[in-house]
Amino acid sequence: MAFSSSPPLLNLLLLTTLIVSAQQQTVLPSCDVELLQLALNFQFLEAEFFLYSSLGYGLDTVAPDLAKGGPSPIGVKKAYLDRLVRDIMVQFGYQEIGHLRTVMQAAGGGFPRPLIDLSSTQFSRVMDAAFGTTLQPPFDPYANSLNFLLASYIIPYVGLTGLVGSAQIFNSTTTHKIAAGLMAIESGQDAAIRTLLYQRSLQRVFPYRFTVGVATDRISRLRNSLGRAGVKDSGLLARKNRTGGHSMGEIVVWGPDSLAYARTPMELLRIFYGTGNESLPGGFFPVGVRGTIGQALLPGSDVNTTCLL
Repeated sequence: MAFSSSPPLLNLLLLTTLIVSAQQQTVLPSCDVELLQLALNFQFLEAEFFLYSSLGYGLDTVAPDLAKGGPSPIGVKKAYLDRLVRDIMVQFGYQEIGHLRTVMQAAGGGFPRPLIDLSSTQFSRVMDAAFGTTLQPPFDPYANSLNFLLASYIIPYVGLTGLVGSAQIFNSTTTHKIAAGLMAIESGQDAAIRTLLYQRSLQRVFPYRFTVGVATDRISRLRNSLGRAGVKDSGLLARKNRTGGHSMGEIVVWGPDSLAYARTPMELLRIFYGTGNESLPGGFFPVGVRGTIGQALLPGSDVNTTCLL
């Protein structure tokens, strides 16, 4: 840059400003970036699910710059929602757009949207696995508000536990601040979904014979089984709580000492892939997630992660 046409003092002030500005651009540790990359996949999943189901369109319409030309999600569509649920999901969708922008910026610009399967068939597979049988008719998450809330129960909480786990690994104060902000909103989303379902916990999920409470319990058990790391999930049904008392149910999932459960990147992938294997893509991510960690875990991959997983 040439400064010859400006006074010497102005040149010096300008140069000093440029240096300070460069120093303020935080360079995050490699592992922090890789963990944010992993989280970005799940933000894409939630954004498309909430936007499409409530508005009938997703990132390609609302924020095409964030999709970066990645493949459109499979099978997602506008759901038949009542006024309240639709309003809540619209809010969730726009919240996820903010999350995508924040995480992309912190993770060096991010990457194109991964291939995501949000079809009725995919959710039907999850429910069949949860109940250990083939439901008839197949479960349709977009058929009505109650089905959609159960489908919503399947997704956000898993990503939340991943953020809790990553927060224990992050090295940068900047990344911790981002994670804290994300966890605050994601936990609020999960609490809203659980509250709406809790109000209906004894209601039958038509045309099936099980209730909402039973459905949440089966979904949570499935996630625990796929994660292969013990109990880190629970449904809405009444149980003896972990502080020794008794309550009507469990409006928010809480572990020992009333703290949130944490999941590792491998546990997250086992659950989202639906295979119980972090190296075997499927489920919501048919060809796997994007980013260093997900790619490093694929068989035969020559990609290396700096995180000690």
